[in-house]
Amino acid sequence: MNTISSKDGTQIYYKDWGRGPVVTFSHGWPLNSDAWDGQMHFLAQQGFRVVAHDRRGHGRSEQASSNNDMNGYADDLAAVIETLDLKNITMVGHSTGGGEVVRYIGRHGTKRVAKAVLIGAVPPLMVKTAAHPEGIPLEVFDGLRASLAKDRSQFYQEFAIPFFGANRDGAKVSQGTLDQFWLWSMQAGLKNAYECIKAFSETDFTEDLQKIDVPTLIMHGEDDQIVPVNETGRKSEKLIKGAKAIYYPGAPHGLTATHLDRINADLLAFLRS
Repeated sequence: MNTISSKDGTQIYYKDWGRGPVVTFSHGWPLNSDAWDGQMHFLAQQGFRVVAHDRRGHGRSEQASSNNDMNGYADDLAAVIETLDLKNITMVGHSTGGGEVVRYIGRHGTKRVAKAVLIGAVPPLMVKTAAHPEGIPLEVFDGLRASLAKDRSQFYQEFAIPFFGANRDGAKVSQGTLDQFWLWSMQAGLKNAYECIKAFSETDFTEDLQKIDVPTLIMHGEDDQIVPVNETGRKSEKLIKGAKAIYYPGAPHGLTATHLDRINADLLAFLRS
C-alpha cells in the first residue's frame, strides 16, 4: 500500500492520481479518502494531480491510540505533503477535513499552498459555549458518542440518512450511496471515530481562519443537517479575508455525492481561475 510515516510514526495511507497542478483532499468524519473518488476521478481527467489520505484511525491508515485531534490530523496532512514534496497546492476539505485544512494552514502556513476550498466545513466552531451561544449543545455530541459506543453499525446506518438529506421530501439518494457510507464508516477504528467527535465539534478555528492568506472558496449546502451553514460556512466567510462563497439551496451535508456534477464544475472553475 501507499503509506507515509507521520511525525509520531503512525502509518498514513494515501492515493495519488494523475499529473499536473496538485489538489489535496481531506475527508469528513467518519469516512476515508474514497469519499472523494467522484472529485478525484473527474479532476485527474481534467489534467490535475489529485492526492488524498485516510485520516489516522480511518480507512486504511493505522488506528493510532493518540493524537486523534486537529493538531494531529494537521500534522499528518503536513507529513503527506512534505514526503511527496507537493507545492502550489489547492487544499480541499469537507466537514472535519475542512477543519483539518484550516488547522494545517494555522500550524504550517501557506508556503506550499496556492488556494483553499472548504466544503460543508466545521470551522469556526460547532459546539455551544458561553462565547458562542448559537452553537450546537454539547449534549448533542455526547449523544453521538453514546450511540457510537453502543452500536456503531446501526448508528452509521441511521446517520447516513440526514448526512445525504435522504429524509427530505423528494430526495433521490440511492441505497448504494447509503450503503457506501456505512461501509466506509465501519473501516474507522472505534476509538479514533469516538475521539474525532471532540476534535471536530470543540476545536475553535477562529485564529486559524484569520491566518488564511490565499484565495479561498467556501461551498456549503443550505439544508446541511449535520454542519449548519449559518454557524459555520457563513461565519468562516466573514473571518477569511477575501473569501468567496457558493451556497447551494436545498443541498445536504453530503453534497459532494448528491450534487456531484455541480460541485465538480464549481471546483474546476475555481481551480482554473
